[in-house]
Amino acid sequence: MSTSSNALLSPELLAQLERLELVSRKIFRGRLKGERRSTRKGQSVEFADFRNYVPGDDLRFIDWNTYARLDRLFLKMFFEEEDLHFYALIDASPSMDFGTPTKLHYAKQLAAALGFIGLVRSDRVRFETLGQPASRPAPVFRGRKSLYRMLSHLDSIAPDEASDLTQGVKNFCIRNSGKGIVILISDLMDKQGYAAALKYLLSRQMDVYVIQILSSEELDPDIKGDLRLVDCEDDDIAEISASAPLLKRYQKTLAAFVEGAREFCNRRGMNYLLANNQLPVDQLVSSYLRKRGLVR
Repeated sequence: MSTSSNALLSPELLAQLERLELVSRKIFRGRLKGERRSTRKGQSVEFADFRNYVPGDDLRFIDWNTYARLDRLFLKMFFEEEDLHFYALIDASPSMDFGTPTKLHYAKQLAAALGFIGLVRSDRVRFETLGQPASRPAPVFRGRKSLYRMLSHLDSIAPDEASDLTQGVKNFCIRNSGKGIVILISDLMDKQGYAAALKYLLSRQMDVYVIQILSSEELDPDIKGDLRLVDCEDDDIAEISASAPLLKRYQKTLAAFVEGAREFCNRRGMNYLLANNQLPVDQLVSSYLRKRGLVR
């Protein structure tokens, strides 16, 4: 499968994504006024309500016509538009370079789809990887005109980053102070575990989504005989004899790993989803992530 930027989003998928928007379960104050309606009252052009004047209020928003009629001071209130930050934190370690399509290519497709939804709604969209230095933030994309720059940036991500999950998430939190939605896209395969990394994300008080991507070959391996396995990240070697009991034990261990990640996230208010790289991205976004409340 081609991994060019043109392959990340098909015209048919773009048309489908056009109708969606990203949803935050929390209200965040943005730096700019976007296209998202907030329940908070602000100073945009759309009138919302009146309230009584209290000393210290901005005199520019007093309704003098009402004062002339009622001899009482009222302030005009307006709906404020919400500016949403959307972050996709992508695992670009060598273990993601596996499967057909590779887990990394699938991750980039998913990030591109969600990023495009954000661009349509004028949200702030940023893609980062676990291997980025803490002092080097990625560019911010905003508006439809940024689509091809966004795809080019995603296309440039290669599976060659040697970074552990915890340090990568910690660096992300140091680089980014804005609140909003962050989606971690990873296979979570780190020998040091994922708990410390996910706790760092929780400390940012964002809406956190964890998408664990595994290939069909990992979920249901078709292997036989004596094999010499080499870890693609640290060259650790294991020699095995693939038998029915061994594969059964592998499936049980994998199921426990997945269920452990799901339970860890659910207990802490994070959304967890396991994604098979054979599941079409449009189904993942329009069905599974819609049910999780990330899009509507």
